[in-house]
Amino acid sequence: SGIIASVITMSHYLDRFGDDPSIKGAVVSTFNGGCFFGAAGAGWANDRWGRKRTIQIGCLFALWGCAMQAGASNVATLLVGRIIGGFAIGVLSMTVPLYNTEIAPPQIRGFLVGLTQQMIGIGFIVANWVGYGSQFIDSDTSWRLPLALQMLPAGLLFVGIQFLPFSPRWLLEVGRDDEAREVVYKLHSAHDPETKAAAEQEYNEMYNTIKSEVSIRSRKLSDLWATRAMMRRTMVAVGVQVFCQFTGINVINYFGPQMYVSLGVTGGKALLVQGIYGAIGPIANLFFIIFILDRVGRKKPLMFGAASFVATFSILAAIVATNPPAPVDAAPGSVHVNTTAQRAGIAMIFLTSIFFSLSFGPVSWVLASEVFPTSTRSLGTSVATCANWAFNTLFGQVSPQAMTNIQWKFYLVFVCLNLVDLIVIALFFPETKGKTLEEMSIVFGDEISDAGHRPRIDEKPSLEKGE
Repeated sequence: SGIIASVITMSHYLDRFGDDPSIKGAVVSTFNGGCFFGAAGAGWANDRWGRKRTIQIGCLFALWGCAMQAGASNVATLLVGRIIGGFAIGVLSMTVPLYNTEIAPPQIRGFLVGLTQQMIGIGFIVANWVGYGSQFIDSDTSWRLPLALQMLPAGLLFVGIQFLPFSPRWLLEVGRDDEAREVVYKLHSAHDPETKAAAEQEYNEMYNTIKSEVSIRSRKLSDLWATRAMMRRTMVAVGVQVFCQFTGINVINYFGPQMYVSLGVTGGKALLVQGIYGAIGPIANLFFIIFILDRVGRKKPLMFGAASFVATFSILAAIVATNPPAPVDAAPGSVHVNTTAQRAGIAMIFLTSIFFSLSFGPVSWVLASEVFPTSTRSLGTSVATCANWAFNTLFGQVSPQAMTNIQWKFYLVFVCLNLVDLIVIALFFPETKGKTLEEMSIVFGDEISDAGHRPRIDEKPSLEKGE
């Protein structure tokens, strides 16, 4: 998805599809709209076929959509390809964090799920530099090649996921208990008495909790607000995903070159700056998930991020308002340009990326996928991801027109939104670090039903020989 920021500025692309801001917005927002429907359908697919198979389904749609985009000869074909490609990313953006959450131990769950954002960041780095290099190709290949290269990671993921285990929690949900136990032992590398005991304890907790939830399971959407505790879980998961879009990070990712033009950086230099920008976030994200996330927790980084965005967008709005770029047709030196202020504006965009990678980037995926019980985790994560993509679609459609029509005032929108984020997170978000997925019921105050009518797991025969 990151390559589109470069593609929509290339001369051969513009020659074929035009430079209408509404078309640019449609190219971005149709992709995001596809993501919404992909995330919505992924909840059902995850329950029916499991996390692993759903990821492979998403990869097949990605191959189809990317092929259509690369071969598009008109706007209609391009938009259909973007919708199908978006559907694929919707499926994957919901399922991959869910899968990572369910196989990760609680002590490093933040780190492992945070790697999702790390890999997204690396993907944007590759996309930005492929886009920068492709602009020098003097033919339609300049935009077709980067769009076609999107098929490579989709193919690798389709093949690679086959060698990873199924989620043990999903296996327990569908009654494949022995397979689930084997997966837990494999994840713990249980070869000595100590690790076998730890694996057995985790499996017992999973079994007792999941079997209890399955006995009262319902797939109704209304389950997400059926009780006060479930309502709070849903509001936290949906809220953190929506607030992630309020940071404005995807406006920069999709329309960064256009933002740099407002700061006096034009042509190939805008794509060069976008390429450098893309490398900043993953470095900060890697530092955060290794050294901070599982130590500091989830809530404090979110509050820090929201407060930081209020500051960076306020400064950016002030710079753009008071230091407009020189007109394109102006003679060199005829108009005074405050290059120091323009560089400060670029620095604010870069700082926004850094602060995002130290807060909402990794935390939003971790929190949204860990707060729900197993009985509603697929459905709840699906709804939260849908909310993310719904607002992503909104900003993708209106941003190019807003930056053209109201210019610096558009950044004030993000100042206000992040101020609201800060207040809501401080007052209503819980801290979930270090908790197992089964212990989230304590954090949110669920009433766990008595499972005494079914046999306890420690009464079942062990798989170990001689026991």
